[in-house]
Amino acid sequence: MQITAALSRGPESPFSLEEVTLGPLRADEVRVRMVAAGICHTDLVSKAGVPAAPAAVFGHEGAGIVEETGSRVEGVSVGDKVLLTFRSCGRCLPCTQGRPSYCVSFVPLNSSGARPDGTSTLSQDGEPLRAPFFGQSSFATYAVATRDNVVVVDPSTDLVAAAPFACGFQTGAGAVLNVLEPVADSRLVVYGVGGVGIAAVMAARALGVGTVVAVDLSEGRRKTALAVGATAALDGRSADLAEQLAEITAGGATHAVDTTAVPAVIRSAVASLAPLGTLVLLGLGAPEVTFGAMDLVSNGKTIRGCIEGDADPQSFIPRLLRLQASGKFPVGDVIRPYPFADINTAIADAVSGAAIKPVLVFDEPAES
Repeated sequence: MQITAALSRGPESPFSLEEVTLGPLRADEVRVRMVAAGICHTDLVSKAGVPAAPAAVFGHEGAGIVEETGSRVEGVSVGDKVLLTFRSCGRCLPCTQGRPSYCVSFVPLNSSGARPDGTSTLSQDGEPLRAPFFGQSSFATYAVATRDNVVVVDPSTDLVAAAPFACGFQTGAGAVLNVLEPVADSRLVVYGVGGVGIAAVMAARALGVGTVVAVDLSEGRRKTALAVGATAALDGRSADLAEQLAEITAGGATHAVDTTAVPAVIRSAVASLAPLGTLVLLGLGAPEVTFGAMDLVSNGKTIRGCIEGDADPQSFIPRLLRLQASGKFPVGDVIRPYPFADINTAIADAVSGAAIKPVLVFDEPAES
């Protein structure tokens, strides 16, 4: 069938909305009409590293309605509202232990730009495109996914508000709810409150954490962090940032989350931990960061990586949606909808900080 997709033709090119062909479903696949798709930093990082040819279709926070299922698909029906998240094999040790975000096949399943057998779900003029991305390529009016990355949600779900739960919100909230697990008297600092960091703040609020500090360069993001649950918000440029943090956290953070991937910020975050404190790293950026071993050893500090919130999306995304429904995860203060045609404006606003979490909204497409 003919659909519209946002094509990337190289790192420097804007996205271009063009007609492409969506291939037929395989037995283990699901076709979804897209209603919304969040824009995530990973889309932009990936676009920056992919060559011009073949053109690529990104997008990995898809939300839509199922229109067709393959013959071997179970638990998903035509008409279901669904979120599209990351893929996992379901067979390796991490998957069988309920840790699919650490699937041994995570990279080939999500970042190769093709199915595992090398074929594409999309083509243009008979030539394959680089798709699917994260098992979906949801910057398009339709997407093909597989059962493992399709999460069925309640029919009452607002898919525009829910789309970011598929990755960015799952990642930030999961770092707090699944990894750090702070309690009421914990002292949490979140470095960088874009889409992922703001989710960490909201998750801490949902847990009733008494001290939640947001650190960011953007005044607008700091104000939003305060609105959704931070008890303090500090300018990352402040010359006395370490002193301010020490005062607010009574000598050091018990828990911290870094979304910036900036080595200097990460080193500062480690230094500002209290003894036995834990820092979780979520950002993708500098390949190497150095730390003072004496501080880590003598104070028993922990530094941990985390991907996709340490989450099993099939259970964790519904948990987050329940928090949202109860008013404990106020995404309405964070997301900003954009028409699909305005994808380049949405991305520019994400990069500038004008929008914390842009979400593309699709018009009713015409089938062909």
